[in-house]
Amino acid sequence: MAILLAACQSNGTVSEALDSTGAGTSPEQATTTPQAASLVLGKGRTKVTMLLPLSASGRKGELGRKMKDAAQLAMSDLGNDVLTLTIEDTGGDETRAKELAVKALSSRVVIGPTELTAVRHLARVSGNLPPVLTLADNFEGAPGIYSVPLNEGDSAAAGAGAIAAKGARKFVLLVPRGPDAAMLEKRVANSLSVYGAKLAVTVAYDINESATKAVADMKALVDAPEAIVLATGGGNPAFIAAALRSEGLLKKDMVLVGTNRWLEHSVDDPALQGAYVATLDSTETGPIAERFKTTFNYPADITVAYAYDTVALTAGIANALGADGLQKSVFENPAGFRGSTGVFRFRPDGGSERTMPFYRIQKGALKQVAKSASG
Repeated sequence: MAILLAACQSNGTVSEALDSTGAGTSPEQATTTPQAASLVLGKGRTKVTMLLPLSASGRKGELGRKMKDAAQLAMSDLGNDVLTLTIEDTGGDETRAKELAVKALSSRVVIGPTELTAVRHLARVSGNLPPVLTLADNFEGAPGIYSVPLNEGDSAAAGAGAIAAKGARKFVLLVPRGPDAAMLEKRVANSLSVYGAKLAVTVAYDINESATKAVADMKALVDAPEAIVLATGGGNPAFIAAALRSEGLLKKDMVLVGTNRWLEHSVDDPALQGAYVATLDSTETGPIAERFKTTFNYPADITVAYAYDTVALTAGIANALGADGLQKSVFENPAGFRGSTGVFRFRPDGGSERTMPFYRIQKGALKQVAKSASG
């Protein structure tokens, strides 16, 4: 059963779901307060908790307040009669986020937190946990703890799969050592297997070591790969890409595949030109864009879309199947769901698979070469 999230249209205003200080104020203009009070939305029987950094300073607080606005719109569209959504303020503090996250496990579903350390703490909690839809960047997922924002593993898998679909069969993965390396390798290998391609070798490297050493290690282990997938963990990809080029490894018939984390840096470096990246369009928010801007007086972005989709998905399942339908098996439905960012589904390991545009880096910018690549 596929549940369509973004197809709904509100028949009225969302004013009844908005607190008096939130509507019409952009997150950048909102005044932060020490420890905001809990915000309760809806009057449904199903209890859901959402954890956001509402009173945090800077970008954290801005993102939290955008997500709160998105949740309010989703509740007005789908959730007010089926959910009681309690939004708790983490303040952007990792310790408080951990405490609130554990406390929230008494809810039917937990949405958030955005703090990565708190999410990883949840992944170590034993027992029968409710589904957790995390909003932390760069979390690879864990069983029953689903990664909603696009992460590097999803992006790498989609990019590698798109190149394999064109006929490449022998791939190399360069990945930073760390807690997510094994999961990222598994995601890429699974994606390649769909097309009969495989990872010839995975080379783990230390972000602090020289790019030349990482490339030398790769050359010692594999000969003439058809494509190289370069994950960076947030490091600048230009250094390793330049080393690959200087060693003659990026010839005309060799493909370099990047990830969404490349975009945390400028892509105008000559070494990155011609590389491919699968990633979401940060400005594409589908059918909620116009209504969101009308309601809150600022445009929606991908942060808004993630938060809207988590609340809308939870409300959609509760409406269709009742509170008892909010089970991991339903969230892991292989048919997937259609959200503001396109079609997505959650894997049993907590990772997500999404359709997303496929780009090539040309003249320092992303040029779309396909509307949809699937991780």
